[in-house]
Amino acid sequence: MKVFISADIEGITTTHRWEETDPAHASYPLHAKQMTDEVIAVCEGAIAAGATAITIKDAHGGANNIDPTRLPKEVTLIRGWSGSPLLMSDGIDSSFDAAMFVGYHSAATRSGNPMSHTISLSHNGIFINGRFASEFLLYSYAAALYGVPTVFLSGDKMLCEDYADLHPSLISVAVKDGIGKSTSCLSVEKTIPELRVQSEMALRQDLLAARISLPALFESEIHFRDHAKAERASYFPEVKKISDTAVSFTRNHFFEVLRTISWII
Repeated sequence: MKVFISADIEGITTTHRWEETDPAHASYPLHAKQMTDEVIAVCEGAIAAGATAITIKDAHGGANNIDPTRLPKEVTLIRGWSGSPLLMSDGIDSSFDAAMFVGYHSAATRSGNPMSHTISLSHNGIFINGRFASEFLLYSYAAALYGVPTVFLSGDKMLCEDYADLHPSLISVAVKDGIGKSTSCLSVEKTIPELRVQSEMALRQDLLAARISLPALFESEIHFRDHAKAERASYFPEVKKISDTAVSFTRNHFFEVLRTISWII
């Protein structure tokens, strides 16, 4: 079994403030270690379920947060950014049997995480077919482009609840809950074994039955915070302003949605 894991940091158990996700801040090493620990726990669950090859995309910031010296021998780690519109799912292809997402967070402006955002802080929301598009939606759809089912998600409670219907076999682990600028976080002593157990369960399902079909058409909007960004984005092919701060575009292939977002966000 070959497994793809995309890992972020704002949705791990311990993070609460932006500074904690920044390598320049004194508290960052603690949280980078926890990100590594949570990824390792999911890898261990995957290996217990039969995974023989695991590719991990380090998908936060400079994409060099996970300690590569601590990962199991079955792992290949992708660090940095290639420039592909696949971004946080870069490295996914049709050779994988399943995709898993670790440490993910609620979409921009959603209240489930004090650090909620989608890709950047330049906007108040990306919408696809009328639905808030979190990073999880974007990059689990990217996996679906290649026929790879998404079966596991860990992150904040709101994220897990918002997208419970997105993938039929999704198993999620909510490791924190956000209220305003506060978070209620699970103990790391509880989080790690829970991630290990639930990730194993996720991969012991019928993976073929877990596949989804993507919509035939994607009607998308981006609501920027700055009117000048909307003006600039409107010059991208087939992107139009719908208000002073918002643009829209329609695509019939999801890779083109990702390509457009990666250039104008």
